[in-house]
Amino acid sequence: MVWVQVANAVRVGDEAPEFALKDLSGNLHKLSDYPGRIVVLEWVHHACPFVKKHYTSGNMQALQANYTGKGVIWLGVQTGEADTKSLLKQNKNFKVRASAILLDPSGKAAAAYGARATPHIFVINPERKLAYSGAVDDQPTPDPRTINGARNYVAEALDAILAGKQVVVKSTRPYGCGIKYKR
Repeated sequence: MVWVQVANAVRVGDEAPEFALKDLSGNLHKLSDYPGRIVVLEWVHHACPFVKKHYTSGNMQALQANYTGKGVIWLGVQTGEADTKSLLKQNKNFKVRASAILLDPSGKAAAAYGARATPHIFVINPERKLAYSGAVDDQPTPDPRTINGARNYVAEALDAILAGKQVVVKSTRPYGCGIKYKR
């Protein structure tokens, strides 16, 4: 595995690339399965301290529950090697509320979206345009105590889209653990 810069990845305002990824149960998910829906792609790796910040605090699960309750499709994506049994256990222990957790072993989806870190969030609007790309919040630290009072860019983007408004902050620099791609 190596780190790569993804120069030709989708940009905010562009049509979101199609993907075809299997979930932890082996079911195939494609972006085209969700026409007219808001879709969140959350690059995740539970061993990353920045991901742990959002899961051990319950922050990510609260976001997932809130927005899936409003009809948003929330897809966690794990790029690279993955132990499905271990992931199922971690998701159960963390009480993950995503619609599904998808496996991206080749890194093809991560490269298409330009996913650089875990967590890196992508919000796709009902017109299938990328509306937001970046960090969960404005606190680039693994310390869960920083969540309270943080500016949550994902919630802002989703609230704007749900209200039929423009997303104000369309892109931020994601922080977290780097995604490792296969050679």
